[in-house]
Amino acid sequence: MFKVLLPSFLLISVLLNPFSTVAQQTIAQQPDTVQTVIITPDDHISAMLDSLAQLKIFQSIDARNEQIAGQRVHPRDFVPVFPDSVIAQRIRAMNDRSPFQFVFNDAVRSFIDLYANRRRSLTERMLGLAQLYFPLFEEQLDRHNLPLELKYIAIIESALNPTARSRVGATGLWQFMFHTGRMYGLEVNSFVDDRMDVIRSTIAAAEHLVDLYEIYGDWKLVLAAYNAGPGNVNRAIRRAGGVKDFWKISPFLPRETRNYVPAFIAVAYVMQHAQEHNLFPIAPRFSYFEVDTIKVHQEISLRSVSQFTGLELDVLRYLNPTFRQNIIPRNESNPYVLRIPSEYTALFLANQQTIQNYRTADEVRQQELAAQMEETTVHIVRSGEVLGSIARRYGTTVGQIQRLNNLRGTTIRPGQRLVVNAPAGARQEATASTASVHTVRSGDTLTEIAARYGVTVRNLLDWNNLSSSNIRVGQRLRVRQP
Repeated sequence: MFKVLLPSFLLISVLLNPFSTVAQQTIAQQPDTVQTVIITPDDHISAMLDSLAQLKIFQSIDARNEQIAGQRVHPRDFVPVFPDSVIAQRIRAMNDRSPFQFVFNDAVRSFIDLYANRRRSLTERMLGLAQLYFPLFEEQLDRHNLPLELKYIAIIESALNPTARSRVGATGLWQFMFHTGRMYGLEVNSFVDDRMDVIRSTIAAAEHLVDLYEIYGDWKLVLAAYNAGPGNVNRAIRRAGGVKDFWKISPFLPRETRNYVPAFIAVAYVMQHAQEHNLFPIAPRFSYFEVDTIKVHQEISLRSVSQFTGLELDVLRYLNPTFRQNIIPRNESNPYVLRIPSEYTALFLANQQTIQNYRTADEVRQQELAAQMEETTVHIVRSGEVLGSIARRYGTTVGQIQRLNNLRGTTIRPGQRLVVNAPAGARQEATASTASVHTVRSGDTLTEIAARYGVTVRNLLDWNNLSSSNIRVGQRLRVRQP
């Protein structure tokens, strides 16, 4: 389901119940089963961390430093270095607060180095994003009677970036693949991708983990199946002689899956000992408790919400990444929600009806074009065809086809695309193409204008005294020979 270069499966196993007695005993008995890991810049975990550098939702560094000034023990740029014995002691102490038996080895050290040293600034962003997402994760995990530590899965999978997408197509905070997401009701179409919906994807992830536990009854195998898929886990069990023990089937699992537990242990350690490593959150502009969710029963444009509330469109897009076209579609059976900062909620509610009914000029034009496309029939000319035969085929006339395509004669060529039927608005526009002057609209180019009026680009350049093909919106161009 989730494809990660670093085994999501193991990490998930620990995440799901890094604190179970069985996991505790197994890891304690098998501290050397995980070998040293070399983390390359293009592996999944590194790639997910690097994606945080592009997000623009964070507070300024100066604001962050002012907030945490009294918490620092070391200078801001100081990077603490601890001997292995200190880190091992801290990890052993974590076991006193957890049913999972954490261990410290070379593989764990590699991931701690990634988060605490090599990607320090990005880890601080990740720590900040936890303030926005962890309360929701914990609420849903508790509702499904799952260990709360499973919230760390999303760190390994996406670094808490809701728009994260892996090289194999896994998407969102929980890195759902397309078909697995569909199994849990996550819709993916031209307008929405529920895998990036913070609430819906979290519920789906919890349900998936519950189902996997019902299959295997062992959290380590559940985590393996979460990362590598049940097929790979079942195959590994068969190759290991039928034994359902993670450490015994581990050699038969993908490398990413074998490395997942060390990554999880490192994440748990860094999250719990961030300040000791002089790591402090770079918080997003809004925390979980500063964002409201409002059910939307009618189609709404995020651009309209931005225009009427004054909230930046980039912020709305970040909080509502599921809507691919910046449009919240109408969904009567399962309405979508708008996530919006609490300080803008009252303003939105006061203008909700106006926002729902409002359409910008561009949106109106897009809707009109979409409607026209649904009613428009296009024919691709084949060898031997003439306008008369094409007109008879579609129940129209040669003159109508000539008007729709601005044809002066009856000559056509194989492969040519002809509009043979169009709504009234398109017909009027085609008829209007006999005009002598064209007013440039957004997106127009000289090539398109020349094709529309049946002239050449050189004609347009000469008739309008243009020295280049650069034109501007609103410019009036002569499209007929003077």
